[in-house]
Amino acid sequence: MEAAAEGPFSSLVSVLETYRGRDRVVRTLCYGCQLAGGALTRKGSTGSALGHSLLALSAQFSHCRTVLRLFDDLAMLTYSRQYGLGSKEEDAAVRWISVLNNIADQLYYPCEHVAWAADAEIIHANSSKWWALSTALWGVSLLLGIARSLRILSQLRRKLKTQSSAASHSSLKKLKTKAKTEVLTIISNLADLSNAIHWLPPGLLWAGMLSPWLVGLMGTVSSLIGVYLSCAGDSSGMI
Repeated sequence: MEAAAEGPFSSLVSVLETYRGRDRVVRTLCYGCQLAGGALTRKGSTGSALGHSLLALSAQFSHCRTVLRLFDDLAMLTYSRQYGLGSKEEDAAVRWISVLNNIADQLYYPCEHVAWAADAEIIHANSSKWWALSTALWGVSLLLGIARSLRILSQLRRKLKTQSSAASHSSLKKLKTKAKTEVLTIISNLADLSNAIHWLPPGLLWAGMLSPWLVGLMGTVSSLIGVYLSCAGDSSGMI
């Protein structure tokens, strides 16, 4: 029984020892606290104090992630350079959507850094404009990610129809797993996109109109999907 308990614990330690793993955990906790805190503050005075504490904790988790992303530029640049113009991609649409996605991601980081530095009074700048720009770039990246997944999903469905009779069971299972991954990625990106639009300046769609618990719900859904896909990738080597 002790050995069984050590398994999940050692797995959690292994996750927390990596930057990406720790970020996924902190992200999930951030949105989970916002979901719970927002729900409690809606109930009135009975859970108001605890709700505000959870919202404050969520804000600290978010700030922690913002600071840690100060070191993501080089990793993103390295990935973008390795991908290049996507010469290894079979489909031209997927290739150019991915290139544009990389550009949006690369521009996102310095914009967020400037916004953070302005808020911290390290530089003199209008932080709200830089936050809006970084959020818009995040939204563009999410839209491109959705378009890429939809394109890949359509290709996978076409392959499933053409190979359903001749393909082996293992190859069909692999295609279905890839399709499932793309569907989950689309759901995750849509959840994040709803929050990205909420954080844009008022006047655009539902910007500024979502309640804290709904923002927390969308972020929690996205985070849990990310954790699931990460675990599935670790076990299957496909993601």
